[in-house]
Parts: sequence; C-alpha cells; structure tokens
Amino acid sequence: MPSAMGEEFLNLQQVNVWRGLEAEVPALREVNLTLRTGESVAILGPNGSGKSTLLKLLTGELRSEVRDGSGCWLFGEDLWSIEELRHRIGVVMPEEVARFDPEELAFDVVLSGFRGAYGRTAFMRFSRAERIRASRAVDRMEVAELVNREFSALSSGERRRFLIARALAHEPEVLVLDEPSTALDFAASTELTRLLRDLILQGTTVVLVTHHPGEIPPEMERVVTLKNGQVVDDGPKRKVMTTDRLTDLYGLPLKARWAGGWCEVRPC
Repeated sequence: MPSAMGEEFLNLQQVNVWRGLEAEVPALREVNLTLRTGESVAILGPNGSGKSTLLKLLTGELRSEVRDGSGCWLFGEDLWSIEELRHRIGVVMPEEVARFDPEELAFDVVLSGFRGAYGRTAFMRFSRAERIRASRAVDRMEVAELVNREFSALSSGERRRFLIARALAHEPEVLVLDEPSTALDFAASTELTRLLRDLILQGTTVVLVTHHPGEIPPEMERVVTLKNGQVVDDGPKRKVMTTDRLTDLYGLPLKARWAGGWCEVRPC
C-alpha cells in the first residue's frame, strides 16, 4: 500500500514562469502548489494549460520569476543541482523515444538513465550494482524477456515500459509520467495503466500529467487542474472532476460519470 505522506518535494508560492523574452503573459501565473512524497497526484488540464511548464519547473529545467513574496522549492531547496534532481525525480516523456539510437539494445536504454544520457552507451561503463538496479526496474515493468532486442524493434507500448524502467532504475523518490499513453493502442495503454496502478500500490510516489480525465487510476485520489497557466482546483478527484467543473475546464459541454473509481467523461 502507498506510504504515509513524507517531505515536500515541490513547494510553489505565488509563482510566475515566463516562456521566452517576448512572452506577453506568464505560462504559469500566481501558482500555489505543494506536493509531498507518499501521495500520488494527477495534474489535469487541456493543451496549453501550463502542464508542460509545471513539469519543467518540477524537474529543474525552468526557473520561476524572482520577486518578493514568491518562491519555488524542490526538496526544500531554492537552489538545486540538475544532476541531483535527476536521481531524486524520474521523468518519462513521450518525446524521449526519438532520442535513442534505433540500434541501441533495450537494456542499454535503461542503463543510460544512470548517466542522464541519450543515444549509444557502447563506451559507457556501468557498475554491477547499477546493472542489478536496472534489472530490477525491467522486472517491475515486466519486459525482462525483451532486454536484448534493439529499441527500434519494440512496439510503442514496450518502448514506453523501458523508458519507465529507465526512470525507475536509480530508485527515485518521485516518478513523473507526462502523457504516458500518447501514441499507444488500447491494449498497450491498458497494460501500462495496470503497471502504473501496481507502482502506486507498491508505494511509488507518482505525478501523472495528463489532459484526459479517464487516464487517472482509482488509486490516485488527488487531482490538480490547470487552465490558462493557473491552478483552478486542487483536491479529492470526486470533488474536482464533476460535470460542471470539467465543462468549465475544457470549455465543452461534458458529462462525468463514475464507475469503479474511474471517471468516464463524454460530450453532452
């Protein structure tokens, strides 16, 4: 079962984030948000809502605007090392698939996570301990029989599982999944969701970034919604994902229905 809530790994106070010098409005605006280890959370919103910016802030790729009354802390620090964050937060993004050499072996893709590298690992050296940790991560994703295949020979769902194994290999405190079912067919998406649910039940702290309410598993109780760079709602999913609130969030007439802990959303 998930562990009790632990330390804050993200604390945003009145945060603004600008994307580019010519931006007329901030990509994130006056955001207050606290995330803790031990609690899995879904970040939900339409395209352009600020989800990607929040993700880059969480992983240290972007910095917030410096001004009085505002602050961004990762694991309690307002200054951090990208290298350290890489080992404390595992991140999986759909675009990572294209960053690897097609002939790279699937297991080497997992090992590359220890160096924060993409592409060929032929000249990299890995310790026995790193190889054991990578093997454990592969086992968790149930793809051990595929480790000697070329990455390009895998299906989309299999490649996604190896990317998650890559993120898990260094045993991070937080796993961040950005639109994990993108480009997956129904069967692959269903299997990935099953594995995600297992990770949460095993105590992994997961941040799921998605635009689709139906992707949020029953084990994930808290939902944060974003629209136009602002937090709209933050709380228990049954209070956040109602017909009225989802209609406002997406600007479409929608109907929300709950079944077995899942939120099914249909147009009216």
